[in-house]
Amino acid sequence: MWIYDICGAFEKAQIRYAVVGGYALTLHGAARGTIDLDLVIELTKPTFLKAEKALIGLGFESRLPVTAAQVHDFRKEYILNRNLVAWSFFHPGRQNEIIDIIITDDARKMKVDKMKVDGHPIRVASLESLIEMKRKRGRPQDLIDVAALETLKKGVSR
Repeated sequence: MWIYDICGAFEKAQIRYAVVGGYALTLHGAARGTIDLDLVIELTKPTFLKAEKALIGLGFESRLPVTAAQVHDFRKEYILNRNLVAWSFFHPGRQNEIIDIIITDDARKMKVDKMKVDGHPIRVASLESLIEMKRKRGRPQDLIDVAALETLKKGVSR
């Protein structure tokens, strides 16, 4: 599965990351349909460069004509003036493989659950970190996700 390839490449490159978004909800046990893989990385220039190299090495291309260095250097401008919250990649040969690197959140500030899925290590944002991130975004889908995550959290704490 392509997600294992992405997480494996990030592990190999020693990139601090966390799966967030719909896949994270599913991995925690909430049913949620999604097509893109949302990731949060450490917001440092070396990490952006390593992530770009890892994704290009797997055949992915950036949707925007920008480099990792530019995304890092102009990240705040992109967020404030262009409403860009994710640096998106796609695989030209497999159109359903889309990766969004969320540039508004830093993996260093997230609690991460290390999971094994079919024997593959995957770092997933904790329930608490997902709830905090989605509350901050506040979109209708995020608020629905928060409700599902809080239900899961109640089930875990019992």
